Amino acid sequence: MAGEGEKKAVLEMVQADGADEGCVTFVLHDEDHTLGNSLRYMIMKNADVEFCGYTITHPSESKINFRIQTRGGIPAAEPLRRGLNELSDVCQHVLNTFQVSMCDCSVHNMCLT
Repeated sequence: MAGEGEKKAVLEMVQADGADEGCVTFVLHDEDHTLGNSLRYMIMKNADVEFCGYTITHPSESKINFRIQTRGGIPAAEPLRRGLNELSDVCQHVLNTFQVSMCDCSVHNMCLT
């Protein structure tokens, strides 16, 4: 447990003794279905991923248990990293598109008045 002034880890990796690196549960703290479902979708697009799913242990807890199982001995951390990067790229694209649309709308509305 983190003491006062210490930051709690945002991400933990939970792996059973003797289990391979291709089958891991990641615990993401202070997250919910917003990240869980989006990230699960991005990771499942990876052909090297055999299984990806998440659970929220209890509605009063803000943490996700995120399970990834890969094929071919690929470490589960790789598809997680790739999925987070791809999700970040998608979010950045949506933000950029929104900002351009807002600018276009503002310019268009100025011309009408």
